[in-house]
Formats: sequence, C-alpha cells, structure tokens
Amino acid sequence: MKNILIIGAGKGIGLHSAQLLREENLYTISRNLTPELEALNTKFYEGDIATDDLSDLELPQELHGLVYCPGSINLKPFSRFSQEDFLTDFHQNFLGAVKIIQKCLPLLKKSGGASIVLFSTVAAKVGMPFHTSIAASKGALEGFSRSLAAEVASNKIRVNVIAPSLSDTDLAEQLLSTEDKRAAGAKRHPLQRIGTADDSAQAVEFLLSDKSSWITGQVIGIDGGLGSLKL
Repeated sequence: MKNILIIGAGKGIGLHSAQLLREENLYTISRNLTPELEALNTKFYEGDIATDDLSDLELPQELHGLVYCPGSINLKPFSRFSQEDFLTDFHQNFLGAVKIIQKCLPLLKKSGGASIVLFSTVAAKVGMPFHTSIAASKGALEGFSRSLAAEVASNKIRVNVIAPSLSDTDLAEQLLSTEDKRAAGAKRHPLQRIGTADDSAQAVEFLLSDKSSWITGQVIGIDGGLGSLKL
C-alpha cells in the first residue's frame, strides 16, 4: 500500500483520482470536505494550499506519490487582466505546487521511488484567445516540472504533468452551461467529445503506478487530440 497525497481532492479530477486510488493510504487537502471525499475516509486537511500555513500538516515518514490538482479558468481579454489577476492564478496554479513539493520532498526521497503528478492545460501548448493568465502560470509549471524531474531523478522520483483540454468538471461549469456550448466544445476536439474527470484521473492512477516507472519529465496531453491534431 502506497502513501499518496492529493491536493485539491474535494471535487473534479482530484476527487475522481482519490476514488480510483481508494485502496491506497490517502492523505488529502481541499478547501472543503465534500460528502464524496468524506466517504473515502482519507486523512483529510482543510485549507487553501496557495495561501494557508502548512505547519500543522501531518504526513507519514515517507510518501510514494503527490498529486497537485488545483487550477483556475480565468478567461477574459488580456486588456482586462490586472497584475493581481495574474498573481492570483500564478499562486494557485504554480507556487502552490512549489510550496507543497518543497515541504514533501524529504518524504518523497525516503520512499525509494516516488511519483509527482502535476496539472497543466492544453492552452499552454496551443495559443487560445483569453487564456493569457492561465497559459502563463501553467506554462511556468511545465518548465518547472522538467527541471525538477532532472534534479530528482537520482532520487528515483519521477515528475510528470497532465495537460487536459476542456473537461466536464465544476471548474468548467460556465463553459458548459448550455447544450449549445457543450456541442461547440465537443466539435473543437478531433475526438468530438468533451473530456471527463475520469479521463485525467485514470492517467493519474497510471503515473502513480509502477507501470509508469520509466516515464518522467513528460507533459501528457489528455485533450481529445486538440493539442496535436488539426483536422
């Protein structure tokens, strides 16, 4: 049984990942303890990883996996973004990950073979209007992940990034609020559908498993082909 920490496990991809990994020894952090997460009986800590103090966070002596799921979809024309908007996204999407990885790195090293899974977005690869803030913060995360993967490889720690496209989660609720929006979103993808939380959660499960033991430093598009194909 592996000790795995999931940040942002209250809903969406984080929750679905926790549900798939329920047989492991799970530690979870979320702003709220949702009924679905409570049903998994994880070791839960309530808080915002980007802003809260982590001094009371009690973790096991070694960690085999760390999954950082928090993200934002703050979309508007570049001229309407303030510097504060960029900083808010940067703290949530990037610096929060830096903060928890620095805290957990000694525990990950002790495991003798750990996996870190981070989340980006297809918008960091494909230029999309109104995505300047999220693309900037997630692009930073991708560059960070490659450098970190190189640095900790000698400790047998793997670092990979999942980059989803539009997925049917609470985070994307406003983008999928009508049938017309859902149909248009599906049509943009070569596979002609919107992603699901499970699409990404299954990738999390794989990247935490021994089946992916020779994979590190990668950004993996779970995006219906949008990041690579033009039809």
